[in-house]
Amino acid sequence: MRMVIWLVLLFAGAVVAALTLGNNDGLASFYWRSWRLDVSLNLFILVLVAGCFLLVTLFQTLDSLISLPKRARQWRQALRERSAQAALRDALGDYYGGRYSRAQKAALKALNIQSQTPDLAQDAGFVALVHLLAAQSAHRLQDKRRRDDHLQQALLAGSQARTQEEGARLLAAEWALDDRDAARALQLLAELGPGVSRRTQALRLKLQACRLSRQPMEALRTARLLAKHQGFSKPAAQGLLRSLAFEVLESARDVDQLRSLWQQLDGADRRDVFVAARAAQCAAAQGAPEDGRGWLRPFWDAIGEQGDDERAALAEALVQCVPGVGPEWLQRLEQAQQRFPRDMQLSYALGHVLAERQLWGKARLMLEQAAEDRRLAVAARRRCWLLLADLAGQDGDMDRRARCHEAAARAV
Repeated sequence: MRMVIWLVLLFAGAVVAALTLGNNDGLASFYWRSWRLDVSLNLFILVLVAGCFLLVTLFQTLDSLISLPKRARQWRQALRERSAQAALRDALGDYYGGRYSRAQKAALKALNIQSQTPDLAQDAGFVALVHLLAAQSAHRLQDKRRRDDHLQQALLAGSQARTQEEGARLLAAEWALDDRDAARALQLLAELGPGVSRRTQALRLKLQACRLSRQPMEALRTARLLAKHQGFSKPAAQGLLRSLAFEVLESARDVDQLRSLWQQLDGADRRDVFVAARAAQCAAAQGAPEDGRGWLRPFWDAIGEQGDDERAALAEALVQCVPGVGPEWLQRLEQAQQRFPRDMQLSYALGHVLAERQLWGKARLMLEQAAEDRRLAVAARRRCWLLLADLAGQDGDMDRRARCHEAAARAV
């Protein structure tokens, strides 16, 4: 197609030249003192065009000769730059291939080539990237001294390249976590800008550092930000947030601190059945069952909306908060038991509440049903048998008390 276009243009030029120059009878006269030269206008035009072409060619040739040293220097610079880039690619390939010593040597080779070329030495981004690669290789080789030296060089070069500096600080925080130095990791993360500190990788590192330094509340807040940024899948985020909330509650050393921590939890955490159940258990362990029952009450009032696992967690938490339970809980539990008559977890909780209210007959019936049901957890069944043994002891029935203790020991 290109050949056809060139032929058409050639024919068009020939036609235009024939029409323009074929009937051109003009003359071009040149005078020099007493001399006169007459040439046809067509010849003058051809000579003029050829002269211009030769003049342009001469100028280009002179320019090429004059700029030859400069072009030679640029060629040598390009050659060195290609060599440095090739060394960097080799370093990356060796690093990802697990050959960390070779990767470090290739990175140093790239740095040497870069330093020997003044024009290339101004490329701060390249220098910082190579130092980071060498530092990462040294970290894999457990050479902390060389790793820190390369890191300082990368930060120094990265001061002129923002992206590389941010990467260096994130890598340094990751290395601090590998060294189990949570304080150093948190310090490095605190030095990041507001935009960088909210990136997913920075939040992941902060979460690990907070958990390592035993700061569950800060870890919980960080995990919630990660979940908001979709750093985890939904089930994984829910499980992580729940486990961190457990750690926060279990870190309380007295009732007042537990109440404060409960109020500091996010509303979504306080609406979680399992978190509320764990808070109630912690309150019971701290000698404040009334607080635990208060945290459980909204979930028991909406017991129809809870699933099997949620009802089991609520029942277990309520059993541990039974001391001092009021009569209003009897009505609440009886309504729940009527709504789910086959749920032994509710019978288990109701039996303990009845026993606490000294309604021995009903309590014994509910506890026996729960203790005989193997779908109930072993610990719950054993607790039922032990409470039945206490009731039998209060009635003076030592044989029954012994049988209940034996059944508790055999519960599996």
